[in-house]
Amino acid sequence: MTMVHIRQARLCARGARAFFLRYGLDWTGFLRDGIPADELEATGDALTARVCALAREEAAARG
Repeated sequence: MTMVHIRQARLCARGARAFFLRYGLDWTGFLRDGIPADELEATGDALTARVCALAREEAAARG
């Protein structure tokens, strides 16, 4: 999952950064490399579902 998916889900970068800080996730690493959807889902936060679904749909479309 990348910042592109966050924007596709109509979430803002500031809120995403706060989310990463709240859960102790590496924001800079995410911006550089993305993050596996399952790592986000492991937080149990409901906001991750929409973003992860978009990332998975994109990955499935690529084959």
